[in-house]
Amino acid sequence: MHIGVIGATGGIGSRVVAEALERGHHVTALTRDATGIEEERENIVWKTVDVLDAGSVAAVLPGLDVLISGFQPGNAARDFADTVSRSIADPTVYATAARALLKALESRPRTRLIVIGGAGSLEIEPGLTRADSDELLHATLDELGLPREYAAAVRGHRDALNVLRTSNRLWTYFSPAEEIAPGRRTGRFRIGGDQPVLDAEGRSRISFEDAAVALVDEAELPRFVQRRFTVGY
Repeated sequence: MHIGVIGATGGIGSRVVAEALERGHHVTALTRDATGIEEERENIVWKTVDVLDAGSVAAVLPGLDVLISGFQPGNAARDFADTVSRSIADPTVYATAARALLKALESRPRTRLIVIGGAGSLEIEPGLTRADSDELLHATLDELGLPREYAAAVRGHRDALNVLRTSNRLWTYFSPAEEIAPGRRTGRFRIGGDQPVLDAEGRSRISFEDAAVALVDEAELPRFVQRRFTVGY
């Protein structure tokens, strides 16, 4: 397959690139500024893209079977605090990106889109998400060591999902586990839909590496077209 990855230098995005290459796919790695990137791996090309500009996205779509977007404001892998502050400053950016991606796909309606989003819109009880409740959301942010102001960004991710849900394009939304960080690639995890996958201790967690496995699995064998999915141990 030919897979495009927006945010290819990011925490999840860079693992998706590595996973896809390892499986023998061709990758178009997309980032805000691809100039100066040195690449020695085979079957990969780097291109610059502005995910908030539908025309810029449309220009990189020809030839792609799947476009995976790990867009974040800033680069969380290099400066996490900067991404947090940017997300708080403009939480509408996630929905703006979703609209631009869908607009770009009007020219390539058979190209699939997988958007890497947030976990705050997962249902912790039927019909109830953390994004719906300041109390629940603040408690989780406190636990994760994030400022409570980041609640706006969590809701921004939810708004992006709602934008996708109004579309008839071939979209998929991926909510990672609530706890996600660099770790091991085990290839062993469970898949869920709109509810978080919890381990024996009641934690929702996954490594970047296994999130990448799940994303490339979905690219290869679509199970969640026009739906959201999540993973966890």
